[in-house]
Amino acid sequence: MVRLLKYESLGNDFLVLLDPSGGQPVDGATARALCHRRRGVGADGLIRATTPGPPGPDLAMELYNADGSRAEISGNGLRCLARAAVDAGLHPGPELVIGTDAGERRAVVAAGGVRVDMGPADVAVTGGPHGTAVDLGNPHLVIRLADPGGADLAGLAAPHPEVNVHVYAPGPEPDAVTMRTWERGVGETEACGSGACAVALTAHRGGLAGPTVTVHHAGGDAVVELRRARITLSGPVEGVAAVEVPWP
Repeated sequence: MVRLLKYESLGNDFLVLLDPSGGQPVDGATARALCHRRRGVGADGLIRATTPGPPGPDLAMELYNADGSRAEISGNGLRCLARAAVDAGLHPGPELVIGTDAGERRAVVAAGGVRVDMGPADVAVTGGPHGTAVDLGNPHLVIRLADPGGADLAGLAAPHPEVNVHVYAPGPEPDAVTMRTWERGVGETEACGSGACAVALTAHRGGLAGPTVTVHHAGGDAVVELRRARITLSGPVEGVAAVEVPWP
């Protein structure tokens, strides 16, 4: 049996395996089985965390999408892992450094939520016929629409299976955006942390929002700050359950 912790941020949910000794490796098939909504525990992704030891980061994160594919990074996944590690006593907090396939990221765990440094704000942002491409260590396609809620999101994402696709509109209030997300390897999710950063950055560079942007998702609101050449993502994180499952 293995113990998994389920955490969610704005409805974006993850199974977290804290494996400090490194003795419980996972693969895509394991992630796919565990994340299945009917035959498994159910989640948008599986995160395995190990402790590399000095001089490495406090934790090293392996992230798998629900379909078993490997992902480089996840803003909400980082924040869920940070909260899970502190809640379980694996790290004292409040600050910890997490190594990902896209590089190291710093998280700060507080009573009201978790803030994570998502990297430099001078990332590649490229306009094209289909939308704006943004590279945050993982790939995004950002599309501005008058009515994101009425969009055929699956249809828009179908030609771009290799990226996370987001549709958004400015507002409804100043310095805010409303968005929907189709995550590669998952489908439509209630929120996307790195996607929120990609949308906020696109809106800010287009003069549609200031340097602090409230991002409205179906699952709730995140805040993205674009200051001092860094992008930070803040929002709530909640523990859902601790479960024990047979290990393959």
